[in-house]
Amino acid sequence: MKRVNPADLAKIMKRLDVDEVGIEIMKKKGELLFFFIKDLSVGGANILKQDALSVGADVALPRGVVSCKYKKVDALLMGTRRQLEQLATKELIQPFNLQKIAKELKKYLKTSTTTSSFPKIMGVINATNDSFYPNSRFLGEEAIKAVEKMVQDGASIIDIGGMSTRPGSEEITPKEELRNVAPIIDVIASREWDGVEFSIDTYRVEVAKYALSKGFTILNDITALENEELAKVAKEFDAKVVLMHKKGTPKTMQENPFYEDVVMEVSKFFEERIEKAKNFGIEKLVLDPGIGFGKRVEDNLLLIRDLAEFKKFGYEVLVGASRKSVINFISPSEVKDRLAGTLTLHLEAVRNGANIIRCHDVFEHNQAFKVFQALREVE
Repeated sequence: MKRVNPADLAKIMKRLDVDEVGIEIMKKKGELLFFFIKDLSVGGANILKQDALSVGADVALPRGVVSCKYKKVDALLMGTRRQLEQLATKELIQPFNLQKIAKELKKYLKTSTTTSSFPKIMGVINATNDSFYPNSRFLGEEAIKAVEKMVQDGASIIDIGGMSTRPGSEEITPKEELRNVAPIIDVIASREWDGVEFSIDTYRVEVAKYALSKGFTILNDITALENEELAKVAKEFDAKVVLMHKKGTPKTMQENPFYEDVVMEVSKFFEERIEKAKNFGIEKLVLDPGIGFGKRVEDNLLLIRDLAEFKKFGYEVLVGASRKSVINFISPSEVKDRLAGTLTLHLEAVRNGANIIRCHDVFEHNQAFKVFQALREVE
């Protein structure tokens, strides 16, 4: 006898020649999920507790809920995927706002909380002289050589930016930004790139329009379509848009940022910006929680640990923690010495559902993900 890793349940059942329908049912019984519910009415809390128990799940509540000591409470819901599917169906006919909770729960359960063990790798090209990592700065012909190397090393997306957005950075004019990236964009547009997508990292309309008109397919916008004119450009070129969360501006964002619950706040932000994108007819989206953009160390770690929260929206999730200062706060180090910390954060992000990893060191990430994938697939 040996203990079985839950990740291996489906593979073992297939080896046992279990019926396919049975495998799907039993897989749902093998995944235990937990959900934090905020500001639940005491009446709703009592109903949810009883309904959860009736399907084999449970709800942790504060003492005094049964006697209605409080008007509203927070709760912790727990159960297997199958139990929670049954509970969500029950709550669709219940009062006290439980119908809304049921719909939200169904949204979570519809999407797997994990991704494949091999994400897309997005290589970073900074066409600037002041990005925080000197080895990511490439101008002119050097940028093209760097792109070629990243593609050879395993990048399937190349993200090109012409203005630094590191903490404390100063804005440059759209004209200067375009001057930095236009020569690189022109060369890229003149060549064939099999299986590679190109992304423009900008929130300037002029820069985005230039890149998208030259065949770039992704708009990486750190303001998450704050500018409606930019949204119109994205729609015009049918671009995939990366919606990133940040607090404040690059110049001020690290001046005492604070969150009561960073994961819930970022999730609410995504909900609002997804709705805005859809209002402009933009359907192809990627969600980026914005590691290092107006976040404390603990905020960054929580976002990576609880990344599965954002899978409920049904879009790809991007994480970019490459060589960022969160690593330095945990293990003091220069930017050039943060590869090990970067790989640790990114492997955890992949384990928790990241579909795209934005990084400077493509070869090392490609190797790490291959080994990680092999660990997951071994029988």
